[in-house]
Amino acid sequence: MNFEFSQEQDLLREQARGFLDENCSPSAVRKILEGPESYDAKLWQAIAKLGWMATVVPEEFGGLGLSYYELSVIAEELGRAVAPIPFSSSVYLATEALLLAGNASQRHEWLPKLATGEAIGTFAFAEKAGRPSPTNLTTTATGNSLSGTKIAVPDGDIADFAIVVARSDTGDGASAYLVELDEVAQEKLNGIDPTRSHVKLRFEKDKAELVGSEGTGWNLVNQLLNRAAILFAWEQVGGSQAALEQAKEYAMGRYAFGRPIAGFQAIKHKLANVYVKNSLARSNCYFGAWALAGDESDLPLAAATARVSASQAYYFASKENIQTHGGMGFTWEFDCQLYYRRAKLLSVNLGSEMWWQDRLISAYEQRNQPVAA
Repeated sequence: MNFEFSQEQDLLREQARGFLDENCSPSAVRKILEGPESYDAKLWQAIAKLGWMATVVPEEFGGLGLSYYELSVIAEELGRAVAPIPFSSSVYLATEALLLAGNASQRHEWLPKLATGEAIGTFAFAEKAGRPSPTNLTTTATGNSLSGTKIAVPDGDIADFAIVVARSDTGDGASAYLVELDEVAQEKLNGIDPTRSHVKLRFEKDKAELVGSEGTGWNLVNQLLNRAAILFAWEQVGGSQAALEQAKEYAMGRYAFGRPIAGFQAIKHKLANVYVKNSLARSNCYFGAWALAGDESDLPLAAATARVSASQAYYFASKENIQTHGGMGFTWEFDCQLYYRRAKLLSVNLGSEMWWQDRLISAYEQRNQPVAA
């Protein structure tokens, strides 16, 4: 079985990389890191013209109707460039939620806008520190209004709407609602990666529209997290590969005792270990893309495997990149921090690595259960 991408998909990668090299350089990322803007609006508009947000949106809603293989390729290149845009929130989370559970009216209203970048969406389910669970929910819906608080909502300050998970007394203990954010109270939060904004949202009887059926919200959360985890894992793989290449380039050009430090065994071992972790994560991401594109039965296992391995690989690569740069790597002037910040952010944005390890174990147990006679 061949998990590798096709020639057409590799051509898409080349085009995406060339575009991002030109339009999303480290200096462009630093403008968002050091400035007041929440995201790079110019870059967002440019990729909207390329149709990246429309990749998996069906043609009937103004999308391209392509596969998740193409979206995985784009995700990897965005991760490689550490792109400061709300692509993941709007595409991996909000768009996917509407594709999974949105009714006809919601899809026809929002999917065309999401596909063109005219609208930005996000997903709000966390309310406090700890493992996500329907028993932890305090946000409630009464009729068509929603009240409660959500924390660390990605891109909530620039999103037009959010898919919000609230407590339900029926079904699996949760329901999902679409809430437009133009009048919702918000508080911007400080995070380790300022190139990706996060806010606290306070809902006070804000108008809400049910997404899916009442009491099926946590099932939607699980489906959505599994799908998003694979796409985020591709971003992590792209970032970890970029960190490895940056470390290699520095090691080849940095001289000590009359020769490049890349010739020293300690540096060789560092970079070789990064390469091994990156290769393992990439293999798991291939499995994830395959499951996302068609094999729903393997999706929970593939998602957890890709999530855990990619989180470990990206953090390790970003850390070893700094170490390879030595004392220079810790300074503000060097770009090593861009990968380290994004690695730490992505490792917790869908739940902690430990939580995903538990999901991985559960997926293995479920897969290996004996079939009843």
